[in-house]
Amino acid sequence: MEKHVWGQTPDGEDVVVYELTGTNGMRASVMNYGANLLTLFVPDKNRDCKDIVLGYEHLEDYFTNDAFFGCSVVPCGNRIGDAKFTLNGKTYELDKNDGVNNLHSGFHPLCRRIWDVDAVSENSITFSYKKKDMDMGFPGNATYTVTYTLTEDRELRLDYTGLSDADTIFNPTNHSYFNLAGHDAGLSAMEQKIWINASRFTQTDDASIPDGVLLDVAGTPMDFTTPKPMAPEMDDAYEQLAWAGGYDHNFVLDKPLGQMGIAASFYDPASGRKMEVYTDLPGMQLYGGNYINEGLVGKGGCTYGKRYGVAFETQYFPNAINIPSFPQPLEKAGETVKTSTVYKFTTV
Repeated sequence: MEKHVWGQTPDGEDVVVYELTGTNGMRASVMNYGANLLTLFVPDKNRDCKDIVLGYEHLEDYFTNDAFFGCSVVPCGNRIGDAKFTLNGKTYELDKNDGVNNLHSGFHPLCRRIWDVDAVSENSITFSYKKKDMDMGFPGNATYTVTYTLTEDRELRLDYTGLSDADTIFNPTNHSYFNLAGHDAGLSAMEQKIWINASRFTQTDDASIPDGVLLDVAGTPMDFTTPKPMAPEMDDAYEQLAWAGGYDHNFVLDKPLGQMGIAASFYDPASGRKMEVYTDLPGMQLYGGNYINEGLVGKGGCTYGKRYGVAFETQYFPNAINIPSFPQPLEKAGETVKTSTVYKFTTV
């Protein structure tokens, strides 16, 4: 595996980039800073490989990374209402970094820290991080791992593990933004077609916090059970869309809990690239990049704009820890928890 030092963190730690090589021209790069995905090259129908994930040109931009480009979000992705939860009779207070709520684990998440490298090969790498008790407000001394693998079946596979010495929350996700035309295509991803294996989604308040109600997608702009682009309805007056400024919602996947199954597909007719998302988790957040800053400078100096990429964040439902009727993102003391997500690529 090839690797190189990209630079240093403000604390003087080396940031190392690792290059993964797969089959059929696929390749990816990841870094020990945050265990974050930097590039993902995938061939189109003419075997032309392009990088299809958004990212920054300069390392320094990843030190803030308000858009969470490529992030491994651990231990808890998405939102926790009122930035607190109760577990085993004790209430834990978290960072209020999204209004009065907690988003992606707080102000100093693990996607902005250096991880250790446990194992490498030409097509795979495993990162690990040892979190101390109450770091970010979450109980337990815990060890987390994230493994990226480019498989022979044209997949990018992400495997996560968590092991804690106290009961805690474990709800990891990846926050990469995909544009199947290429990150540098100079256009949004809103015309690319999405299908989601979900007949329901989680209703939210105006701060995107689920309240426990599951709504049917049928007859609403949230219905992706037939493939369609986001563009025609993303600015619809439908209240759930208006509150979020577009698509930024958790879908309740129509598959057995805990079993690997298909969550969604994403298709770009022009390039022929198609991506399928598989997960063993019960939900997936569809986020259309509503808050990507216009004029943001990305890789290669290209300019991104609002909705230039789409995130497919596999997960337990947002705020699940505060809603007992939802599947719970619990990690029991002394028990290793595992979860996996796969992005599989074909051409059509």
